[in-house]
Amino acid sequence: MTSAAQIYQISACNNPRVFTLSEAEELFPLMWKITEEAYRELEPVRRTLEAMVPSNPQVRKVEKQYEAIVRRWMGKMERLGLVVKGLWLADFDTGDGYLCWKFPELRIGHYHGYHEGFGGRRPLQDIIEELDPDWAHL
Repeated sequence: MTSAAQIYQISACNNPRVFTLSEAEELFPLMWKITEEAYRELEPVRRTLEAMVPSNPQVRKVEKQYEAIVRRWMGKMERLGLVVKGLWLADFDTGDGYLCWKFPELRIGHYHGYHEGFGGRRPLQDIIEELDPDWAHL
């Protein structure tokens, strides 16, 4: 469990780090909180945009708001060392594949190889039992 005084290593954008399972789990509460806040900020903007007709002169302004919120979230995830794969979808690089998480999942529960993508993700526990990877024990 992390303490309130814990300081996380902040990386440059586009510089993912390699995580062990315990490191990913330690960082998880922070990334979940950041994502939840961004999601709550984006939802009213998304609803407004959905309700607008394309000819509305305000559409571009609302689209820019939407984009800014998403970019800010992506930047925060990348600075934490994660690989952003889509909206509210972030992966932890393990050195041989990814611990895969998508909001609003309450824990890191899936894994997929580098070339499998989200559609190929499998339950994390199955991977640990089958392959006994080093990153699960360090």
